[in-house]
Amino acid sequence: MDEALLRGLIPGVIDVLVRRGADFASAEDAVQDALVRALESWRVDPPRDPKGWLVTASWRTFLDQVRSDAARRGREAKVAHEPPPGGIPQSDDTLRLYLLCAHPSLTTASAVALTLRAVGGLTTRQIAEAYLVPEATMAQRISRAKARISGVPLDQTGDPSAVLRVLYLVFNEGYSGELDLAAEAIRLTRQLASMTDEPEVAGLLALMLLHHARRASRTGAAGRLVPLARQDRRRWDTGLIAEGVEVLQAALRRDRLGEYQAQAAIAALHADAQRVEETDWVQIVQWYDVLVHLTDSPIARLNRAVAVGEADGPPAGLTALAELDASLPRHTAVAAYLHAKAGDTDLAADLYVTASRAATNAAERDHLIREAARLRSR
Repeated sequence: MDEALLRGLIPGVIDVLVRRGADFASAEDAVQDALVRALESWRVDPPRDPKGWLVTASWRTFLDQVRSDAARRGREAKVAHEPPPGGIPQSDDTLRLYLLCAHPSLTTASAVALTLRAVGGLTTRQIAEAYLVPEATMAQRISRAKARISGVPLDQTGDPSAVLRVLYLVFNEGYSGELDLAAEAIRLTRQLASMTDEPEVAGLLALMLLHHARRASRTGAAGRLVPLARQDRRRWDTGLIAEGVEVLQAALRRDRLGEYQAQAAIAALHADAQRVEETDWVQIVQWYDVLVHLTDSPIARLNRAVAVGEADGPPAGLTALAELDASLPRHTAVAAYLHAKAGDTDLAADLYVTASRAATNAAERDHLIREAARLRSR
């Protein structure tokens, strides 16, 4: 049984239940219950019509929930009838379900969790393990999110840019526990790209594919981080790179440039270089200029300083860095890198040590400490 294919059916099933009269929260609960039963029974006896099976099982669960609650007898009378004629629609409003899960009334954390649950079809336990929080904590977060949008109809949805931001955040979580969030984000973004011709959706998909192509080379022995310049490029997935470039080129031809397309263009230029010395840093700086123009992001400006240091020399990079707020995350690490390139190894080593104290995870902290040790050993 293809669990990814099964999870892909979930949004459409929720949509069917909502159209029959279920509120979003009850529909999502019923579908999750049916999903658990499907995972248990389909391994032995898979149905000929998986979506139809899920709709029937979910609808029965929903009706049982309604009937068991005396306080909701009024709604039972409204929804406890035979399904409307015409059977299960062949198309569904999955795109609007994406938008509903990214509703502006939700916090970013809640929107991410609800998207993984309602659109991705993941269980609360899987999401909790991926985010390294107790299952009860994640269950409460999802419950609050569903309650907040329980009265929002499918035609009152969030900002499309919020959907992309949610998927981008899911991808950046990477991998932990048994769930590969990066792969899950790519799956969901592929699904979204198949529903819309919006170039920024394609841009985000291209960005994910190009970054994911380098995944195998990002860590070395004992999980140590390997910076881009030292990665074994023979381990990059050329198939994903080719697909990412093709998706990006198609998006750019639409001539509606956005931040994800700009980021993907930068990733494509890195992927195009078979050796680090062949990297086209001049073009990368130009794309960072575009990205800064589109977003005015301090992080984009910080990354641009690195690119300027590569294209025009460390002094130019340090000049660009001096214009930025020193409290920015990774600012000290970037300063250390540029000073090391300029030959000021003692100062660079001290800066790496300082940066390590502000690292947000053990792998990053260990990498920065090793960089300081490497410079001091010279």
